[in-house]
Amino acid sequence: MPINTGIYTTRLQVRPDDIDMFGHVHSSRYMDFVLAARFEQMERCYRMSMQEFLDHNLGWYLSATQLQFLRALKMGDHMDVQTCIVEAGVASIKVDFQILTVPNGKISCKGWAEYVLVDLKSGRPKPIPDWIVQRYSFPDDSNS
Repeated sequence: MPINTGIYTTRLQVRPDDIDMFGHVHSSRYMDFVLAARFEQMERCYRMSMQEFLDHNLGWYLSATQLQFLRALKMGDHMDVQTCIVEAGVASIKVDFQILTVPNGKISCKGWAEYVLVDLKSGRPKPIPDWIVQRYSFPDDSNS
């Protein structure tokens, strides 16, 4: 399937509830940052909010992920979460991501996540409909 390979960026800030007992962001929060960025980017960059998926009884379930931690984020740090769809299957997409520290742009964390489109009524994977493929096929570089 043709896919939108634009790289999109969302700026976030580390909050107090992201910090663990060692004084840096807990490893589980990095995936939360990616999910927050994807949620925002779906509406801003793809012009298709998560609500629109829900209105069609569809949802994206995380099926697999890999994270590589390179530099710790700490309280108050700002980060740019960059994502890019790199593969699309019949019912799934694979998204590469990296979390860059601001202002130096060094990679704090990088990895990928695979999401499966699911029919929320049945709970079963659903082939990605053509109308979604069309929306995801044309990058809008002005929104990155």
